[in-house]
Amino acid sequence: MKTKRPNNFPLKIMSLAVAILVWLIVVNVDNPVISKTYIISNVELINKQYIEDTDKVCMRDDEQTPVRVTIKAERKTLSRITAENIQAVADAQQAVSLETNPVMIPISVTCPGISQNNISVQPQNMSVRLEDRATAEFMVTVNSGEGMPGKGYEIGSQIVSPEKVRITGPKSMINKIDKVIANVDVNGITEDTTDTENLTIIDKNQEQLSEDSMKYIGMDNVKATVTTKLWKVRAGVKINVNYKGEPADGYVVDSAVTVPETVSVAGSEEALDELKVMGNTIWVQDEKSVDISGAKNDVEEKVNISELLSEGLKLTSGSSEEVWVNIRVLPEGGKIFTIPATKDSVRFKNKADNLQVSFEIDKMEVRVKAVDGDIEALSDDDIKASIDLSDKEEGSYEVPVKINLPKGYELIEDVKTEIKVSKVSTIAEEK
Repeated sequence: MKTKRPNNFPLKIMSLAVAILVWLIVVNVDNPVISKTYIISNVELINKQYIEDTDKVCMRDDEQTPVRVTIKAERKTLSRITAENIQAVADAQQAVSLETNPVMIPISVTCPGISQNNISVQPQNMSVRLEDRATAEFMVTVNSGEGMPGKGYEIGSQIVSPEKVRITGPKSMINKIDKVIANVDVNGITEDTTDTENLTIIDKNQEQLSEDSMKYIGMDNVKATVTTKLWKVRAGVKINVNYKGEPADGYVVDSAVTVPETVSVAGSEEALDELKVMGNTIWVQDEKSVDISGAKNDVEEKVNISELLSEGLKLTSGSSEEVWVNIRVLPEGGKIFTIPATKDSVRFKNKADNLQVSFEIDKMEVRVKAVDGDIEALSDDDIKASIDLSDKEEGSYEVPVKINLPKGYELIEDVKTEIKVSKVSTIAEEK
């Protein structure tokens, strides 16, 4: 006899419903819908041409509030989203009005897999400033910094191409530009070079224009080619001085000297060859000649010798452009003698035993006039010099030098020199 099985279909349906309910509860607890906020720093401004067609430049407002995008989604979905997945765009064609400053442009945000209804953005507008567009041309300047060519060479010339650039941008920025430079490294080079370098804009504070500012700047050329030509250096170039006029009656010109006595120049091969023909000498003449009319004493002047160099020559880097020219004027029958500044040539009187003396210069000039005899008969050995060190202690001094001359000669002017007095060190003191 068969047993009839009970009909439990309603129970099965109920069990299935309970299972689905439990599953939904578990899913909702483990993967709930939540919100997350992202900071977006790269909001893209598109269709700027819509505004810039009005001859304006569109610039982002420096005081723009950071853009915060909030996305609502399941936790697992949000865990896979980063700021890089979010695209924020401000369309200039959607500007609220171009009559305001700043101009407000709505920001739209998209994120793959997320409905627009689940995305919110604050602030809702990008703030941009409008400024008149300006264009100006600037010469390109070559900057070699502190670099120096190899030994024996100097920069002769640097040719840059293009020689000038046209820059367009906000009027306020264009007005701040001081110069455009091409930086070239010449350190240690010994031959001509050609380099292509990026151009750098320098403002009137002598600072490089910032990267943020450069975003609004347009240049017709961003690079320049610089050709550096080297010149060879020649040292020991003499200076020959001419003078004009005549000294006072009873006076004559003894000699002309310069400080420094020689200079170093750099030049092209042709110019250096021409200088060699001239005896490696720079001539101070014509309008640069020193006027000694009516002089009874030395005439000293500064002369700018850079103006006397022929084409293709220049003074080496760091050299002074000026030299001191001294035309020595003496009474008739006078002569300048030179005495070495040494203890063998100068006698020290009244020097304490615990002191020693050294000279701060290497020689002294003694100007002598013959009153009864021939000045040419007087020799250096006939001149006796001495210094009185009475009451002198440690220190540096400018002291008079007593000059004794043979009969028939007299000193034209007093002689002074510079000395340094110090104590004699002993072995005991050094220990």
